[in-house]
Amino acid sequence: MPSLQQIIDANPEAETFRFGDSKALCDRILALVRAGTKTATCEAARHYGPGGDAWPEVGRRDVALEWDGRPAVMIETVSVETRRWSEMDADLVAAQGEFRDLAQWQQEYRAYFERNGGWSEDMKIMCERFRVVEDYAGGRR
Repeated sequence: MPSLQQIIDANPEAETFRFGDSKALCDRILALVRAGTKTATCEAARHYGPGGDAWPEVGRRDVALEWDGRPAVMIETVSVETRRWSEMDADLVAAQGEFRDLAQWQQEYRAYFERNGGWSEDMKIMCERFRVVEDYAGGRR
């Protein structure tokens, strides 16, 4: 397995990030990504910009990390859009692979956003669809 530095050296445009806000959530989400069940994700738009992460870009490849900082998977952004909380739909919820339905998504994401800077009915959310390019535990896709 290449080191994170080797991956970044070979992909200087790549951003690194972790899914979730705890080891347990990160592990659960990475398992869904690796299984091909999760092909989309969301984050509060306020998370991006000066002092935060770079906004995802279609075609850019980024590295999702294990909670301990080791490289887990490289993903490529397929599409990215901004939505308001109230504009989430069942199609994007299904692509996230984690939720039974929109109501469960709302319950779990509201709790996540409240833990990570706040939630509001009109908040802007970054919605990204992606594909796995490489799984550093299991090879290329």
